[in-house]
Amino acid sequence: MPHLKDNPALRDFQQYVAEMVRERGFDQENVPQKFMLLMEECGELAKACRKAAKIHSDRNSERFEAAGEAADVFIYLLDICNRFGIDLETAFREKEETNKKRSWA
Repeated sequence: MPHLKDNPALRDFQQYVAEMVRERGFDQENVPQKFMLLMEECGELAKACRKAAKIHSDRNSERFEAAGEAADVFIYLLDICNRFGIDLETAFREKEETNKKRSWA
């Protein structure tokens, strides 16, 4: 059973997801399948945010909670990064250094 330490860094989350995916048998899904699942979770997160913002939606549609849906998006993102050998923390830091040099006006 994977264990996440009390004060995890991003790399710890990424390692935890890698272990969890193997343990639960999700490692048999391919990247296109994972990407579709990620997009599905993004849609559920959007729906939860609409609800939180009190934007009108169909009363009969499923209910989603933003925190849980954001966690699902994070899990699928880390899983996809693991499959491509992407260290997300390093990628984030490098991309942010590039972004700091851009003009945003």
